[in-house]
Amino acid sequence: LLSGVLSTGALHEDGLADCADGFWGGWNVERRLEIMKDSQIGAYGVIVLILALGMKIVALAGLLAAGDALGAVLAAAVLSRAVMVGVMYILPNARGSGLSKRTGHPPREATLIAGGLALAAAMLLGLVGFLALLFGVAAAATVALVARRKIKGQTGDVLGATQQVVEITVLLTCLAATQ
Repeated sequence: LLSGVLSTGALHEDGLADCADGFWGGWNVERRLEIMKDSQIGAYGVIVLILALGMKIVALAGLLAAGDALGAVLAAAVLSRAVMVGVMYILPNARGSGLSKRTGHPPREATLIAGGLALAAAMLLGLVGFLALLFGVAAAATVALVARRKIKGQTGDVLGATQQVVEITVLLTCLAATQ
């Protein structure tokens, strides 16, 4: 868990916290985006981080106990990052600046390659991988729908939140398969 946070500089966790604060702390698009850009963390951000880290700890502990951790961790890493490309492709940028805006709209080919990598990672786990992919895509679609409704598109924070939600979904799906 710690190596994942340190290797990314907690970038995705920060996006998750910012989305929680902005989506549920603001009353209109402009205020939500303003809250998301603020470097301070609010109550929603703290709560979602505690819950997210707690779910990861539970999932990883259960997977380690079952001896199924390595494949699940690798699949979660690949799937959760691949779907970010799909969210970038589907949703417009919500603001005129920021990392997501600078990165730009991914070409169709890059989106298809990311999808192919996700499928390949899922196939390594067999039926469990297929379920993890299915639930992971559903989780990413849910984040994308909420982002469209709350801020009319995506930002780097939305992409980080997508990664975290999908990673947790994949880990929990793999854990459920061991029970």
